[in-house]
Formats: sequence, C-alpha cells, structure tokens
Amino acid sequence: MRVLLVEDDIRVAAALASVLRRHKYTVTCATTVAEALAAPRVDLVLLDMGLPDGDGLDVCKVLRERSPAVPIIVVSARGEERDRVVGLRTGADDYLVKPFSMAELQARIEAVLRRTVRATAPAVPEQVRVGPLQIDIGSREVSVDGRPVALTRKEFDILATLARRPGTVVSRQDLLLAVWNSTDAGERTLEVHVAALRGKLGGADLVRTVRGIGYQLRAG
Repeated sequence: MRVLLVEDDIRVAAALASVLRRHKYTVTCATTVAEALAAPRVDLVLLDMGLPDGDGLDVCKVLRERSPAVPIIVVSARGEERDRVVGLRTGADDYLVKPFSMAELQARIEAVLRRTVRATAPAVPEQVRVGPLQIDIGSREVSVDGRPVALTRKEFDILATLARRPGTVVSRQDLLLAVWNSTDAGERTLEVHVAALRGKLGGADLVRTVRGIGYQLRAG
C-alpha cells in the first residue's frame, strides 16, 4: 500500500512515516505543494493544509481531478467547522484534526480503504465456478469436483474475496480489510488461514501466492 504523506513539519513527518512503515505501508514524503503534485501515484494521501508554497486545498483539488478514487485524508491543525467542511467539499474523504493518536489515524485509514475496496469490487454472482471449484455465495457452500468442502467463516470470506477477481492478484492488505476489517490482524494470521484453505481445497493449486503482493485464485 503506497501512501503519500504531505507534511512540512519534518519531525511530524518523520514520526508519521515511521509508524506507517511499521504497518507495512510504502511512504513517499512531500513537504511542499510542488513536491506533492510531482509525486508518483499512490493508494492513499495524508494531506496537511498549511504548506510553505501554497494551500493543501489546491493539492486536494488537483489530486482528486487526477485520481477520483484515491482516498485522501486531511491531517491538519485547522479544526474549525468551516475548515473541515471546506476540506471535505474540496474532495477529501476524511478530516483529522491535530493532535491525534496513531490509533485513531490507523482506524481512519482502514475505514477509507474499506470503502474504497468495497466500491471497486465487482459484483459477484450467486454461483461462481473456477475450474473444479464451485462457490455458492448465498448459502456459503463450497465444493471441489462435486465434493462438499467445509470451511470456517474466515476461510470462506477469503475465498469469496479472491473469487470476486479470479485470475487477479488481491493484495494482503485488501484481504485483511475485507475479511478482518483491519490491517492489524497481521500477515501471519492471513497466511495461516490461507494454508488451511488450501488444504481443504485439496492443495495449493487453486490459490496461488504472489510473493510480496498477495494471493490469486487461478482462473482455470
């Protein structure tokens, strides 16, 4: 998950970047409007409003025009109602007033990412077939070559999330958000559940690990 952190206070930026990296985010830092607008595309923007060469609102407007779906969270000392309203109307998805706890920031990040994952997820038909695998979304029943497979709730949710995009790699963070509603569940927890899911499906052939990214349900 790539994050653009736009913050002109070097100490604040360093502290935020350190925590974000511990949560497995890849962080690009910008201290000015110019640097923010020149930054590469990312999956999430954390945006301060008070920048030395302009206003964060200008950054918000441009980024929203460039990438309508990218989540933008304003993190600003401007806490008046008018500031929050203007920020949200300019295109921000959320507005967090300084000072804030890292726990609250992480919760806000996860909330906007969940909304993004749900908004971009394609509709899933009631019946999904991928090779020998048959998934009934409504009844939460799974079979392989006609043989019923009993899955736990988490195992089924992982499989259903992958089935929304057969043949496409789904990132670990997207899976954690979709199944656990949080990225704090940990990659080890996800690995254990995927391993159990593979065993019940008859091996590792249907669910493929893409190293450093996530998992893929083979399309055929």
